[in-house]
Amino acid sequence: MRTALLSFRTLSALALLAALALSGCFLSRSDTNEPLAPDHFRKLRPGVTRAKEAVELLGAPTEVVELGQRSAYRYDATTLKRAGFTVIVLTMLGEDQRQDRAWLFFDAQDVLTHYATTFGVHRTQYALPWEDVHEDEDNAVRDAERPGLLQPLGGATVESPASR
Repeated sequence: MRTALLSFRTLSALALLAALALSGCFLSRSDTNEPLAPDHFRKLRPGVTRAKEAVELLGAPTEVVELGQRSAYRYDATTLKRAGFTVIVLTMLGEDQRQDRAWLFFDAQDVLTHYATTFGVHRTQYALPWEDVHEDEDNAVRDAERPGLLQPLGGATVESPASR
């Protein structure tokens, strides 16, 4: 009986040590391209800005799409954050990936006709699977901290998430 009890205690202690030795937490982040600068897009003027000027201002586009005689330039940046926790064979992983994206459309004479933007890389968060990464309060704080984001862009008014 004493031997069985000792074995059970020894096995329990070894199992606890193994669980501690084989567990861990980790954070990782990967970025693709620099975040887009909202202030640069304020300088674009549909009907005035030429493709060459847009490239001088924004840099090389990620993609150029030919649309017959017209063209569209795509700019993007992506941030992915991962948070994880592992205990022996169980791993819990949370990922949050956000993107800045802009499309610029040019006519046959390479004059900007219109453009659209989405800015989201600054909202990326480290979170485990059960955490909500889309809370309005968190987004409002992050939006306020990103330079130039809450100012009107391209003549449009920008409504902050906090004012909804």
